[in-house]
Amino acid sequence: VQLVESGGGLVQPGGSLRLSCAASGFTFSSYGMTWYRQAPGKERELVAGIDSTGGITNYAASVKGRFTISRDNAKSTVYLQMNSLKSEDTAIYSCKAAGKAAGRWQNYWGQGTQVTVSS
Repeated sequence: VQLVESGGGLVQPGGSLRLSCAASGFTFSSYGMTWYRQAPGKERELVAGIDSTGGITNYAASVKGRFTISRDNAKSTVYLQMNSLKSEDTAIYSCKAAGKAAGRWQNYWGQGTQVTVSS
């Protein structure tokens, strides 16, 4: 099982980034996907989630209206489009897959990608 995030980097305030999380080794289309972030000295927080079909999404209040989560089950990839970025969005962003396999609940995590918003 692998989740590999990409797309992070340094961006100026007001700019945009698109994160990707490519999955392999499990039935991606059966799993809900969630983006989390953790800033230095802070607890990890949920950013956005999407159900297995892509029909239901949810967002943290701090990113609603600026970030959009989506998925492509044919490519086993989940995305996070981040617009109007602010300095407080600086964090390591990680994706998580959650779902049932063989009757057991499974959680898989990626290694994370750094997003830095700074002028």
